[in-house]
Amino acid sequence: MLGAILGDIVGSPYEFDHNNYKHKDFPLLSEKSHFTDDTVMTVAVARGLIAGKGIPERTFEETKSEMRIWGETYPHAGYGGMFRRWLRAEHPQPYGSFGNGSAMRVAAAGWLFDTLDKTLEMAKVTAEVTHNHPEGIKGAQATAAAIFLARTGHSKSEIRQYVEQTFGYDLSRTCDEIRPGYRHVETCQQTVPEAVIAFLESNSFEDALRTAVSLGGDSDTLACITGGIAEAFYGMPPELKKETLKRLPEDLRAAYELFRQNLEYKMGS
Repeated sequence: MLGAILGDIVGSPYEFDHNNYKHKDFPLLSEKSHFTDDTVMTVAVARGLIAGKGIPERTFEETKSEMRIWGETYPHAGYGGMFRRWLRAEHPQPYGSFGNGSAMRVAAAGWLFDTLDKTLEMAKVTAEVTHNHPEGIKGAQATAAAIFLARTGHSKSEIRQYVEQTFGYDLSRTCDEIRPGYRHVETCQQTVPEAVIAFLESNSFEDALRTAVSLGGDSDTLACITGGIAEAFYGMPPELKKETLKRLPEDLRAAYELFRQNLEYKMGS
């Protein structure tokens, strides 16, 4: 999950300046690198999943509650208009979105469960809190599935085949083919496949982040999705873990620590 958070931080300075940064040679971290709504909601969903204990109805309510709590704590993190209205609503309801928010926040679902079927079920639940459009659900499930497969030892070719066959995404394109015409778009349909392709083409964790950002577009969310998968596949260098945590306020660090402890307990049991 920390890889997704770092991807958000790395991509943040380039989100709306994609025409100038369609290459991989850029400062990975600078004084302009900061967490955004992607990180805040990744943490919120992780806490909701932990509190939900794998029970769909409970997970839905816990995730909704955590998203609203953390959204109120960080009201200026960069949320989209529909999500801001959802945060302010007295009785918030899913609003049929197929935006990439469902995929950017789902990383923890790829780590916390023992089977692919349960991972898919829980990813669907976290999406449906707001993004209950079939494409919004699909984006979250594809991202969580890729993380699950990566962390359980599957090869890139196996991950590619599963995502293509299960979700119908076209992963045959190369980043060089995508990059020239790619623009800032916030749908799952035009973010998740590109993020997965950036991972598939990469040769290391850091290279995955650089490749994602080099595509342009919604670069923080692209790199967040790619980073979540890349961490599961490559691992994350200790120095980058340390630097990521340094850039988070205490409450977000504590929320990540809760996730880490739950994961260690699950792995040890």
